[in-house]
Amino acid sequence: MAATIKVTAADVSLYHVAARQLGDATQWWRIAQLNGMADPDLSGFATPVQLVLPTVDASLSSGVPGVSA
Repeated sequence: MAATIKVTAADVSLYHVAARQLGDATQWWRIAQLNGMADPDLSGFATPVQLVLPTVDASLSSGVPGVSA
């Protein structure tokens, strides 16, 4: 079962969420992809929104799709 969290505008952006939840801010795109989002900005959320989180993937060392360090 996938992990989920609730986010609000106070969470600022998916960069912050990815840093806290995945340990790598550059992996924000993985959260966005799972949740049908294109913009990492969360400031427009007036109410809490539930997001599905990807599993932590240590093989994604750069955070950029298709690129490894």
